[in-house]
Amino acid sequence: MKSLSRIVFALLAVVALVGAGTGRAAAQDKVVVGVFPLSSSLPYFVAVEKGFFKEENIAPEMIKLMGGPANVAAMITGQIEVSAVLVTLEGLNANVKKPGVAMYIALNSQTPVWKMEQFVVRNGFKADKISDLKGAKLMTAPGPANLNTAKAILAKNGLKEGDYTADQLDMSQHVNAMAAGTFDGGYTLEPNASMMIKAGVARTLEAGVISKYILGDEKADAYAAGCAITSDFIAKRPDVAKRFATAWSKAVDYINKNPDDARKYLANNTFTPDNVVDMVSMLGYTMAKDMTPKQVGDLQKLSDFGTSIGVVPEKLDVTKFLYKY
Repeated sequence: MKSLSRIVFALLAVVALVGAGTGRAAAQDKVVVGVFPLSSSLPYFVAVEKGFFKEENIAPEMIKLMGGPANVAAMITGQIEVSAVLVTLEGLNANVKKPGVAMYIALNSQTPVWKMEQFVVRNGFKADKISDLKGAKLMTAPGPANLNTAKAILAKNGLKEGDYTADQLDMSQHVNAMAAGTFDGGYTLEPNASMMIKAGVARTLEAGVISKYILGDEKADAYAAGCAITSDFIAKRPDVAKRFATAWSKAVDYINKNPDDARKYLANNTFTPDNVVDMVSMLGYTMAKDMTPKQVGDLQKLSDFGTSIGVVPEKLDVTKFLYKY
């Protein structure tokens, strides 16, 4: 009887362990994330590849969305709970339409060192500086924020509308369009600029243009995009949202401490070819909770610029849309 009891006890223990394992698997909470597969989405892919989401029992479901407008629409309609990288001016515009729809938990700074948006020109087109683009046929990254920011930077360099043409073009077409000579230059993002340079079809005229021409300080943090979550997600699943933010914070910390290793996750996850990965600049990834008063001021100045060009319909206090975990 004692032997039988031991067998029964052992079987019950096995069942309990299996049940516990099943419980742990079930505890993984699905979070739907809109991902624009550019280098600025790197924290998402690092969090996946390094297991940071798994450590927080988060099971992210990725939906590829090309550009800010697509991410904004998906957030407003509840199709996604998180945008891995959302243009700040477009996110703030969305917050005017539906307050709290885009709450930024992290932001990506770009400067002349941390390169993202930049003006490029095709090889063979004579231009050494942005003001030389008079008469040029230009492309821009899609979305009203990108188009109007590009126009404002051109204006700061003495070029008014009519001195050039500017057409929005899907990011996936930028490199081929430049290679084909369809455009003389344009306002593009990484990794496209590095891909053009590697292919020998274009060169960068100037990077860090938002800091220099919009914020008026090359050392300013141009927080042109960041990771945003919906207030509905925060309200309905606060613990899940917090764990998601914790995983994101781990990824940001990893990138900042190990940029060369983190950079390799651009390959296969973004538009970045293997032979361009080492060329792509990292960004100044910062959690909202770690932003200094000066950095918040830089973001406010960018928001006010958005209001001045009509992308953000009214003046906003950006601190209301920073969620600090």
